Amino acid sequence: MSTNREVIDLDHAHVFHSWSAQAALSDFALAGGSGTEVWDCEGNRYLDFSSQLVNVNIGHSHPKVVAAIQEQAATLATVAPAHANLVRGEAASRILAKAGPAFGKVFFTNGGADANENAIRMARVTSGRDKILSTYRSYHGNTGAAVVATGDWRRVPNEFARGHAHFFGPFPYRSEFWSDSPEQEAERALHHLERVIVSEGAASIAALLLEGVPGTAGVIMPPPGWYAGVRELCDRYGILLIIDEVMSGFGRTGDWFAWQNPEINPTGIVPDLVTFAKGVNSGYVPVGGVIISESIAHAFDDQVFPGGLTYSGHPLAAASIVASMDAMEEEGIIENAARIGREVLGPGLHALAEQHPMIGEVRGTGVFWALDLVTDRETREPVPGATIGALKKELMARGYLPFAADNRIHVVPPCTVTTEECLRALAILDEAFTAVAG
Repeated sequence: MSTNREVIDLDHAHVFHSWSAQAALSDFALAGGSGTEVWDCEGNRYLDFSSQLVNVNIGHSHPKVVAAIQEQAATLATVAPAHANLVRGEAASRILAKAGPAFGKVFFTNGGADANENAIRMARVTSGRDKILSTYRSYHGNTGAAVVATGDWRRVPNEFARGHAHFFGPFPYRSEFWSDSPEQEAERALHHLERVIVSEGAASIAALLLEGVPGTAGVIMPPPGWYAGVRELCDRYGILLIIDEVMSGFGRTGDWFAWQNPEINPTGIVPDLVTFAKGVNSGYVPVGGVIISESIAHAFDDQVFPGGLTYSGHPLAAASIVASMDAMEEEGIIENAARIGREVLGPGLHALAEQHPMIGEVRGTGVFWALDLVTDRETREPVPGATIGALKKELMARGYLPFAADNRIHVVPPCTVTTEECLRALAILDEAFTAVAG
């Protein structure tokens, strides 16, 4: 059995890590996981309230998904994308059944970034337009167009793709519009968006790309009126609407998709394209895809789609999707995520905020939450990076694996998390905040 140090030294010697200075990598090794728990090489166990990268929705090592991958590997381990294959068709049909009747086909990709890449391509080809609008507070992936559609700092050193413009989406807690209510925030953000559309030239805009709920940017819940207003603007100006459900889909918000959640989208508007990855199979095998509306799918009946991937609809990935979605349905996993958010995490995190002035705002739904941490609740000044580092250290020491971004701790366990595990996590959070504040 290897030690943590041996695994870390081997990794640091040979593996080049993403978004990292290679001389300052984390000294943390994982050896295994089951459900909501993971453990290192020396048996130290952690509650995984990061879901790794907010993708292990069904939990670690779910036996039905593992068995499906093993069975498929023994049957047919790979197949070219041009061929028909039963498990690929079954995966697509299950996804479409949850997306609803407006959608006709699924294009499979290797992950979320190239899902967004290909959704952008579909919008451009079918609309005859070029420009893509997306928000500054967003993350859409690290391929050519996806990273330029991204709004955060990672876009800046990678701006090689053409035809992108950004705008500020609504964020009531840190408003760019001096709003004093969520409704006013939506109204003013929609006015701003329309001014950007007109100023960029509406006839040049192929699509508007939005996350179902902006995740990495802070689990920013769309305020009332936002989704309906966006759909109306898209329809008025002939712009396609792409919803990026890579992080927010497949149970994360307590629904199959965030845009189907009545708290998020009370008027029930429907996008033209939906991208997915992560939770569709909890990352057991790399996969993503684009859910395509009937009209856009039919546009390629006689026109060649100018895109493709060697591993599109890989059978191991497809098998893991089928098993994952079936298990989610049979075991009530989506419903569990909604209940946990409503009855346990939501009330528990708000109670935590009452005890700790550092928590400026609690945002979220389902198993998708963020704590916005501040030095002062009046000014809402974000805590410095050193405070986040201290919190991470205290949480890890107590057996809690966190997801931290900027001045926030995101609380994002698997959709299978139990009430008992959440109560344990809330107690650890309480202890960590007390230790850091003290």
